[in-house]
Amino acid sequence: MDLVRVRADLSGAEVVVSWSGDVYAWLPGDGPHHLFGFEGVNVSRAVAAEAGYRLLSREAAFYLDPATREILDTWDNRYTGDKVDVAHVWNDPVNQFWPHGLEPSTTRIGADVVINADVLLAYPSPLPVAEYPENSGDDVYRAMELFQFFARAADVDDSSVDNVGCTLSWTRVAPWLPWMRMARRPGALVYHCRGAKLPGWEAVPERIRKFVADHGPRFAHAPETWSAPNETSWTSFRKRAIHPSDDAQRPQET
Repeated sequence: MDLVRVRADLSGAEVVVSWSGDVYAWLPGDGPHHLFGFEGVNVSRAVAAEAGYRLLSREAAFYLDPATREILDTWDNRYTGDKVDVAHVWNDPVNQFWPHGLEPSTTRIGADVVINADVLLAYPSPLPVAEYPENSGDDVYRAMELFQFFARAADVDDSSVDNVGCTLSWTRVAPWLPWMRMARRPGALVYHCRGAKLPGWEAVPERIRKFVADHGPRFAHAPETWSAPNETSWTSFRKRAIHPSDDAQRPQET
């Protein structure tokens, strides 16, 4: 399956993907405004299953000052005037199942192959409005995750290559984050990022490696086994609301 070789490694070896970009606010009659920089890393492994492949992964990503690109502890909300604690992304797990026969949209452009994956999400929100009126604006979570993976056609066509090198583009359109406390305001966040497969963990930018080592060292490796459900910023926020922590940067331990 080309998707497994491009996104992961057919041999089951760990694969590290790193990305960077920016987050913008889009409001009716205002903006857009550049709110954050954004950098992250995903570590995954592909495991053959009876009817396809399982991608086992966890990922960490961090909100940055848009000018200095420093990792934020707090954020001055330009819309509400509040200073809020920044809750970075510590998602464990982020698993997927790719059944045999899955054929993602693929386009050949010159010497390159582009695999496109548009993920359109609409499901019951982990943060019901009645329980989280400041943090959630809808009882249905609605978002779009738009991925493109770029690889050399010669590598994709060579079936002996288990791990095809790739670069990627990722765009996300999503509601305000729960920790922004903007649930009642119309508008959305737009993430615009790009990244690549890396040769290993040591190729991750040093400050990201250090932040992970200091706050969530397990995120330097992929999970060994399948687990569910997936973690998101919304489920993580709910856990923190139920079990408050003094450290907004630390992943929820379960």
